[in-house]
Amino acid sequence: VRSSVQLMESGPRTATPGGSFRLTCIISGYSVSSSCYWMSWVRQAPGKGLEWVSRVSGRLVWSGRIWSNGNVNYNSGLQNRITITRDTSKNQVFLQLRGLKLEDSAMYYCARDTLREN
Repeated sequence: VRSSVQLMESGPRTATPGGSFRLTCIISGYSVSSSCYWMSWVRQAPGKGLEWVSRVSGRLVWSGRIWSNGNVNYNSGLQNRITITRDTSKNQVFLQLRGLKLEDSAMYYCARDTLREN
């Protein structure tokens, strides 16, 4: 079965230790704002396996005053240095990583969960 969902990552190819970068996941084939799927970022360092970085819920969350951008979860080893956000008007998800270390050198990928959230 072929999927019509396409995800394309964009961002800097290199970064400086101690600096920061922001990656963009451009999504086509479904709407982030009306989706019941989590969007995740994972990374793979050279010679290593995949490591989960962060995810954001597809649903907007009502806080009693405003609609927020969805629930987020972070890799506990990275959570003080990363932020995941989304822009529903552009159908994009972003990952920002600060305080870069040599061990952050990796290929970064965005992914959509295959299971819908309840």
